[in-house]
Amino acid sequence: MNYLAHGIRFLDRPYLMAGTAVPDWLSVVDRRVRMRAKRVEPLLEQWEAGSPEHETALGILQHLADDDWFHTTVGFHEVTGRLTELFRSQLPGDQYINGFLGHIVTELLIDAELSHRRPEMLEAYYDAMNSIDPRTIEAVVNVAAREPTDRLAGFIPLFVRERFLNDYTEPTRLLRRLNQVMNRVKLPPLPDSIVEVLVAGRALVSVQLADLLPPENFVWPAAAAQH
Repeated sequence: MNYLAHGIRFLDRPYLMAGTAVPDWLSVVDRRVRMRAKRVEPLLEQWEAGSPEHETALGILQHLADDDWFHTTVGFHEVTGRLTELFRSQLPGDQYINGFLGHIVTELLIDAELSHRRPEMLEAYYDAMNSIDPRTIEAVVNVAAREPTDRLAGFIPLFVRERFLNDYTEPTRLLRRLNQVMNRVKLPPLPDSIVEVLVAGRALVSVQLADLLPPENFVWPAAAAQH
C-alpha cells in the first residue's frame, strides 16, 4: 500500500492519517530510521488518548498492520505477478528489477485508482495533511526509533506542496515520478515504453481493486463510499 491507500480511512483524524505515512516518508528522507511495532506499541501508554502524539503512533502501527495483510492478499500476488511479467517484456534479463517494479507499481496504481474513483479524497488528504504540525510527527519518530532523525519535519511541508500523488493518474507523469524512485535507489531510468505497462497495470488494478483492498480489511470512509 502507498500513501493514499493507507491514509484515506482517517481523513477526520489528521495525525493518525499522517502517522500512516511515516514509514514511507522515512524511506525517502532517512532510510536508516525504521519503525517497529514492538517499539511503538509500549509508547501508547505515555500519551493521552486522542493527543497528536498518541494518534501519530496509532497511525504508524496502522501502516505496519496494513502492510502485513496487504502483502498476503490474492490481489497483491496476482497483480504484482502480472506486472512483473509485463516489465520483463520491456526490460528482459533482470528479474530483481522487474520484481521490484511489479511490487512498487502495484501500490502506486492503487493510489491512482482510488484518486480517480473519488477525487475529493485526494484533496481532503492534502487538506488534512496541511493541518498537522510536522515537528510533532518527528518528535514521535525520535522517541520510537533507535536512530533519531532531523530530516522529517522539514520534508513533510515539501510533500504537501509537491502533491506528487496527483500525477499518478496520468501514465506519462507517473513514469516521471517512477524514475525519481529509480534514481533514489540508484537504478537506471526506465524507457518511455514503460508507459504501456503502466496503462495495462492500471486496468489490472481497476478490475482487481476489491481483491487488493478486501472489505474485511479496508473499509472506505463514509464520505468516500463507492457507488
